[in-house]
Amino acid sequence: MENPEISIVIPAFNEEEGIRCGLERIIDYRYHELYEVIYIDDGSTDNTFGIICEYPVKCYRHNVNKGYGAALKTGIRKAKGNKVVILDSDGQHDPKYIDQLIMMLQDYDMVIGERTDDSFQVKRRQKGKRFIRILGELLVEQKLPDYNSGFRGFERKLISEMLHIMPNGFSFSTTSTLAFLKEGYTIGTFPIVVEERIGRQSNVKFLKDGSKTILLLMRIVMLFNPLKIFFPASILIFFAGLGWGILGYSIVGRFPNSATLVSVMGMLLFFIGLLADQIAMLNRTKHS
Repeated sequence: MENPEISIVIPAFNEEEGIRCGLERIIDYRYHELYEVIYIDDGSTDNTFGIICEYPVKCYRHNVNKGYGAALKTGIRKAKGNKVVILDSDGQHDPKYIDQLIMMLQDYDMVIGERTDDSFQVKRRQKGKRFIRILGELLVEQKLPDYNSGFRGFERKLISEMLHIMPNGFSFSTTSTLAFLKEGYTIGTFPIVVEERIGRQSNVKFLKDGSKTILLLMRIVMLFNPLKIFFPASILIFFAGLGWGILGYSIVGRFPNSATLVSVMGMLLFFIGLLADQIAMLNRTKHS
C-alpha cells in the first residue's frame, strides 16, 4: 500500500517454531492487503527471517540481537501509517483483535489489549507483576491498565516523539504506558485472551528483569516527575537531621555537627529535585 492508514509492527527473535501460526492468521484475515504489515527480525540465529520472507509482508532485519524495544523502534520508524499496532510473534496474541483495537484508536491516543483472568500467564511472575503494578500506581498516582501487555496501538506521531526515552529491552510496553499516562494522553482498554507461547521459552527472567523493571519505573518517574522522588526523600532526611539535632541538644546542650550536615543535605536534595524537574521539562520538549 502506498499510504496506509494503519501499520502493524511485529518483532521476532528466534521464533521459527511458532511464527508461522501468526503469519498464517495475518494472511487469513487479509491484513497484508488492508494494512501495512511489518516484521522485524531482531538478529535471529535460526530460520525466522527465512520463514517471514515466504509471506507477502514487509520484513526488516537487525544484524545482531538488539532487544524487543529496539525492534519495535525500527518498525515504528519504518512504518508509514498514521496509527501503529504492535503485537508479539510467538502465537500469544490472536490478530482477530486488531480490528477492534483500530476502531478504538479513533477515540483514544493509546489502546491496550488487557489480558483476561483466564489468559495464560507464567505463575512465577504474577507476584512480581503485582508488586510492580502497586509501585507503578503509587508513582504515577493513578490506576494502571495492563501496563506490560504487548498487544497495543497508538498514534505514530505521539509514540515517535517518545522513542528517544524508550528502552531497547523488554520494558518498551511498560515505558510507553507510563509515558502516555504522565503526558496526559487518553488510554483505552479492551479484554483479550492470551494463549501460551509457541516454541521456545520466554527470555524474561524474574529476578534479573524484575529488578530492571523496578529501576525502569524509578527512571520514568525521574524523567516525568523527579520531585515525586526528591521531595519525600529531602523531607525525610531534613527532619531526621532536625530530630537528631534536637536529641543531641537535649542530651549534651548543643546541636551536633552531624545533625547540621544531615539537615543541610535534606535542603540541598530538595533544590536538586527542583533543578531535576526543570531539566526533565526541557528533556521532554517535543520535536516535530
